[in-house]
Amino acid sequence: MSIRLYDTATQQLRDFVPVTEGKAGIYVCGLTTQGAPHIGHVRFAVAFDILRRWLTRGHGYDVTLIRNVTDIDDKILAKSAEAGAPWWAWSYANERATNDALALLGVLPPTYEPRATGHITEMHQIMQTLIDKGHAYAAQDGSGDVYFDVRSYAAYGELTHQRIEDMEPAADADPRGKRDPRDFALWKGHKLGEPETASWPTAYGQGRPGWHLECSAMARKYLGDTFDIHGGGVDLRFPHHENEQAQSRAAGLGFANYWLHNAWVTMGGEKMGKSLGNALLVSEVTKVARPLVVRYYLSAAHYRSTIEYHEGSLREAEAAVDRVEGFLRRALGDGTVLKGNGEYGTEHSSGTELPAEFTAAMDDDLNVSGALAVIHESVRAGNSALDEGDEDEAQRLGLQVVAMTEVLGVNPLHPQWKSASGHEADGAQTALDALVRDSIEARATARAARDFTLADQIRDQLTAAGIAVEDTPSGARWSLARRTDA
Repeated sequence: MSIRLYDTATQQLRDFVPVTEGKAGIYVCGLTTQGAPHIGHVRFAVAFDILRRWLTRGHGYDVTLIRNVTDIDDKILAKSAEAGAPWWAWSYANERATNDALALLGVLPPTYEPRATGHITEMHQIMQTLIDKGHAYAAQDGSGDVYFDVRSYAAYGELTHQRIEDMEPAADADPRGKRDPRDFALWKGHKLGEPETASWPTAYGQGRPGWHLECSAMARKYLGDTFDIHGGGVDLRFPHHENEQAQSRAAGLGFANYWLHNAWVTMGGEKMGKSLGNALLVSEVTKVARPLVVRYYLSAAHYRSTIEYHEGSLREAEAAVDRVEGFLRRALGDGTVLKGNGEYGTEHSSGTELPAEFTAAMDDDLNVSGALAVIHESVRAGNSALDEGDEDEAQRLGLQVVAMTEVLGVNPLHPQWKSASGHEADGAQTALDALVRDSIEARATARAARDFTLADQIRDQLTAAGIAVEDTPSGARWSLARRTDA
């Protein structure tokens, strides 16, 4: 069975049929490096990381994923000027912060991560082609601006299903040199007060690229004239993706065959963003919640569904992770390895057959909530098997859970999450486990000697320390008690 994906352009589910059999090319619009990333920023990366993992693990595709860096634009120039820093230094610092945040959340690195400033030549080629074909023009006021003529391209608006007459004027450049206020900038002439280093020469004057032209050039260079999937946040559909598609196809390129867009993370019904004062930086959130828990939280909803952040969001995600992790440690221990061929998982899980229900959910436009339901049902069944002394069945289910959680990037036994917590936390967990097990053994000895007073005292001490002990037919098991405070 093939995977079906919701294509924004056609507004329907479509079977995924790649340009080249056995390969999948994906271009995802990365972040503009104007500031440090919050959890709303990085949802797109988690969503497309899951798509990439499923195309690879579920269907055997050789995936090329390009995630660009927009390292030059109006916002970067403005933010860096406010901070009194060179624009390129400001951009690079935030690029590193973004990559650190994505690595912390287990997002696999892209096949390649091109920067816009490294592809000026490719942008010039597309721009000149559009001018030669009559789809673009240089401003007559000598500003150095070059605009795309939206009325010259009959299909303009087809991605977002809009008529030109209903569109707002393009606000990305001074309108004085435009034939139509909706024409958008391919190239922005150098302005007084802007850094000289933020401009490059063209036949039309010094300047810098427009945002939309950057992505068209980078997608073409690394994925070809026609490629499979273009992705990004739902807020990029217009004008960014509409303009990308228009300029690329007007230049004679096939561009993307499928368009996928993820929804926002909101707070109080509003899109999470610094302008609203409700940003939750990844670097700060991961101080109060494990990176694995944050990853699970961002993964759990369907990628096209809005995630509403509230006070208990991360606690709910932590409880779900704890259930999965507790079962896997009972069934498999923590003897995980990172295989030398780059495949992530336990030593035996890479060849584990995935449950049909899980596969069906993932093939249905990445129905992660349905896939998680299968995972948690397997956890429930595995715990029951352990309670009944059926260790073989528990191990079989444990390996399935590992394989399924690997697809979603939330396998609690993966070394990623040990390193994300740091060596000190890892050592603390080992020490805690040893101390708790000693107490559990002392309690078992007391019970065997019918010294129930001592046994209850040991249990009370563990409870006071935040350790929950559960007696099962196969022996006592422990976990950190779920917090009930805010």
